[in-house]
Amino acid sequence: MATLGQVNQLFKELKVEFGKATRDLKKCGTLLEQLKISLIQISYMPTTDSQASQQELIVARDTLEIGAEHSVMVKNIQSFERYISQLKCYYYDYKNMIPESPNKYKLLGLNLLYLLSQNRVAEFHTELELLPCEIIQSNKFIKHPLSLEQCLMEGRYNKLFKAKDDSPADCFNLFIDILLDTVRNEIGACLERAYEKVSIQEAGKRLNLSSKDDITSFAKKRNWTLGMDGLYHFVSQEGPKVKEPIPSVELAEMAITYARELEMIV
Repeated sequence: MATLGQVNQLFKELKVEFGKATRDLKKCGTLLEQLKISLIQISYMPTTDSQASQQELIVARDTLEIGAEHSVMVKNIQSFERYISQLKCYYYDYKNMIPESPNKYKLLGLNLLYLLSQNRVAEFHTELELLPCEIIQSNKFIKHPLSLEQCLMEGRYNKLFKAKDDSPADCFNLFIDILLDTVRNEIGACLERAYEKVSIQEAGKRLNLSSKDDITSFAKKRNWTLGMDGLYHFVSQEGPKVKEPIPSVELAEMAITYARELEMIV
C-alpha cells in the first residue's frame, strides 16, 4: 500500500522529468502509470488530516494535467480524452477545496480545440457554457479555439490556415493539424463537385499547400488523376457534370406572381 510520502516522491520525479527541455516521454509514461496506481491506493485510506487530504487532491490533479499533455505529445488522443474527463472533477467539483491550477484554462482550451478538431461542435458549446464570461473574453487559451470555431462557421478557411502562427502553446498544434486536415478534405470535396479539372497551382492555392510534394500527397489520398495536360481530373461516380440552364423565365413568372399576391394582401 502506497503512502502519501511515496506518492509525493513519485510526483516530484515526474515533474522534474516532464519539465526538462529534452524530456524522456517513455520515462514520463512509466512514472504516470506508477503514480495512478499509487493514487488509487491512497484514495481509500481514511484520514482526518484536512491538509493531507487537500495535498492528495492537488497531487492527483497535477498528475492528471501532466498526463493530458503527455498524451498529446505521444499522440494518444483516447488517453487525452480520459485525462480531461477526470480533470473536470478537480476543476469544477473540487474548486472550493483546492487552489485553482495555473494550467486549468490551458487544458480546458486544449479540450475545446480537441472537440472542434473532431467536429463535436455541440459538445464544444456545452463546455464553453461552463466557463465564466470574463475568461472567455480574455483568456488566450480559450479565445484561440473560439476564434477558430467562428472562422469555421463563417467559412474563413484562410484564417484557419494561419492558426499555428497564433497557437498559445505547443501542445495545441496536434489538434490544429487535425483540424486543418479536416478543412482541406472539405475544400478538396468542394473542388471535386465544382470542377471537372484543376491545375496543380490552383489546387495548392485553394488547399494552402505550397510544396508540390504536399499537393501530390493530398491528391493521391483523394484519388485525383493527373492528366497529360498537367491538370488534375476529377472522376465523378455519377458521370460527367451536366450544365443545367438556369430557368430564368420560370423564375421571373414566379417572382411576378408573388409580387401580385403580396400587393393583394397589403
